[in-house]
Amino acid sequence: MSNVVSQGFAPATLDEAMKFSEMLARSSMVPRAYQNKAEDILVACQWGREIGLAPMQALQNIAVINGKPSVYGDAAMALVQASAVCDGIEESFENEDTMSMVAVCVAHRKNRKPVVARFSIADAQRAGLWNKQGPWTAYPKRMLQMRARGFALRDAFPDVLKGLITAEEAQDYPSDQPAKDITPANPLDALPAPVSPPENFNGTWSPDIEEPETVVVNEPEIVEVEVVAEPELNRSWTLHIPGKPEQTFATQQEWSDNYEEICAKVMAAKLEPAAKGEKLEQLKNANAAEFKRMDIDRRLSHTQAYAKRRGELGFV
Repeated sequence: MSNVVSQGFAPATLDEAMKFSEMLARSSMVPRAYQNKAEDILVACQWGREIGLAPMQALQNIAVINGKPSVYGDAAMALVQASAVCDGIEESFENEDTMSMVAVCVAHRKNRKPVVARFSIADAQRAGLWNKQGPWTAYPKRMLQMRARGFALRDAFPDVLKGLITAEEAQDYPSDQPAKDITPANPLDALPAPVSPPENFNGTWSPDIEEPETVVVNEPEIVEVEVVAEPELNRSWTLHIPGKPEQTFATQQEWSDNYEEICAKVMAAKLEPAAKGEKLEQLKNANAAEFKRMDIDRRLSHTQAYAKRRGELGFV
């Protein structure tokens, strides 16, 4: 007889497990990667049973990548936090949004010293991961976080994870054959952050300012969204100045130099800090589409420069 528990249906024999897997494989309610693959479902459910996941949880969170069973970073965190030996997990970034950024994860296990894991942009560069096509291009900050998390959780809680590595790490392991992922990507990771224009932007922005002294200012803060770097080729770069005609440039560098010049004028203007901040915000939002096209190093530099200007104006 099979068991029906609070975690859902749980087959009690191998025959029941196979029938259960075959039934799920025919269903359109399981992830597409599992449809018509009863054997994969059976293996995933068995792994899930060993680490404490109910069958449907296992199908959503266990992946086989490059022949290695793995679990998504969010699921690994949930398993560890649910364990009686876990005394808390802390995650943070050092030098955030700069080329010196480091992801830090501190895993606290009861009656043990904390395990601290760090993974930096420099680590990613040495491993050949930085700017690698795929998640490392679209979500570099999150990938740094997942690497630090995976190392800390595996070192502090090997008994909880039963030797499983994170799926995010398994995807980066070299393989003689194309990577096979039998589970879909975490749908929450695919949601871009919304970008909205400022409430007070009316399309008539015009900085009435004098020529400034030389000021080194870069471009604005970049919202993390799914971005795949585009080759420049013959594509031009358009600089949008609210209330003024657009300006077109052949390269990123030319666009950047002119954008910096306008930001410098704003910072040197005889205006209240709040007014300067408003104009910089309007200028940033008007050029959001161009920022999305830029390479990651340039975007990080823009983020740091924008934060520095806000600090100079007295904004937190």
